[in-house]
Amino acid sequence: MSISTNPPLILASTSVYRRELLERLRIPFEVVSPKVDETPLAGESSLDLSLRLAHAKAAAVSKAHPNAWVIGSDQVADLCGAAIGKPGNFERAMAQLQLMRGQTVTFYTALCLMRGDTQTTLCVPTEVRFRKLSDDVLEAYLLAEEPYDCAGSAKSEGLGISLLEAIRSDDPTALIGLPLIALTTLLRDAGFAIPPSNQK
Repeated sequence: MSISTNPPLILASTSVYRRELLERLRIPFEVVSPKVDETPLAGESSLDLSLRLAHAKAAAVSKAHPNAWVIGSDQVADLCGAAIGKPGNFERAMAQLQLMRGQTVTFYTALCLMRGDTQTTLCVPTEVRFRKLSDDVLEAYLLAEEPYDCAGSAKSEGLGISLLEAIRSDDPTALIGLPLIALTTLLRDAGFAIPPSNQK
């Protein structure tokens, strides 16, 4: 019989991308929807918005599960100081990609690990340079991938990589939605065995 040495862990997110990324660490966890209002505050920067929402998501779930470690995360794309959110449909996605072509966009991926009063919140920035592509190419991409639930409308883990000229980041999974290098450090500091150590 295998015995896990890890404490309880909850991912405060409805994102399938974050769930799939966390599964890479091979540690057991639950998924709970944080039900947080993600509306930006007046004058709030993209960085501050990502940090606030990551913390708010973790806090919302931690309140109901005080004995578990809770992961909150949020990502905000920023072009020249303006936040770029999830497009939701083809028209808004096309407008986003037209705006970003030939530009460098910073994706702020914030992370919060919380248990009661113990918490750490940080942000991993990723710089993405978009290619200068025609509207026909952008339209073909959107119709093929339909990335309407993705901030910035370009899934780097899929066909969206073809829209990009360069990616700069210290944590390669941050752009997909969860910075696993940073998270692994936080989880180990919190007492998690990664890879999990099992005893028979």
